[in-house]
Amino acid sequence: MNTAVIEAILTTSTSPVTAQQILEVLGSDEATEAEVEEIFAALQKRWDQPDSGIRLERVGGGWRCVTPPQLDPYLRSFHGVVARQRLSQAALEVLAIVAYRQPVTLPEINFIRGVASGGVVRTLLERSLIRVSGRKAVVGKPFLYRTTKEFLIHFGLERVADLPEPEELDRREPSVD
Repeated sequence: MNTAVIEAILTTSTSPVTAQQILEVLGSDEATEAEVEEIFAALQKRWDQPDSGIRLERVGGGWRCVTPPQLDPYLRSFHGVVARQRLSQAALEVLAIVAYRQPVTLPEINFIRGVASGGVVRTLLERSLIRVSGRKAVVGKPFLYRTTKEFLIHFGLERVADLPEPEELDRREPSVD
């Protein structure tokens, strides 16, 4: 029964699901956190098959259902999605700076990029990919920016520490889309 409940929650949730959330639904007398994590792992193994249309991945501090990339054209056609909303090069640059140097201020971002980035930062704030996390204790007290849980989900990361090292990125072959 618990597996069916967890499976149903995972496939209908719009955000990552944690073991704690499952325990709130099931009750502590139904399962332990370790048992819920075991069920997550078993579902991940069951769905990680070449002929499965669902995958389970750990992201943003929880688990979420995703579809294999090769099914993207079929899903876009079925759901009537015409264009994918992509991040601009400037947005990706600012996100990288915030992700690797957080907390970071707008003047620091501007200095690293060599251009004014206020508009890009506003866009990233609106899209909930970064957030204000306080003020830096210097003259002017500029805002400090950090990445959000939405950032982790968007890029399929469990935590910021899962980002590749910058040196590792330099050695990667450029992809051709």
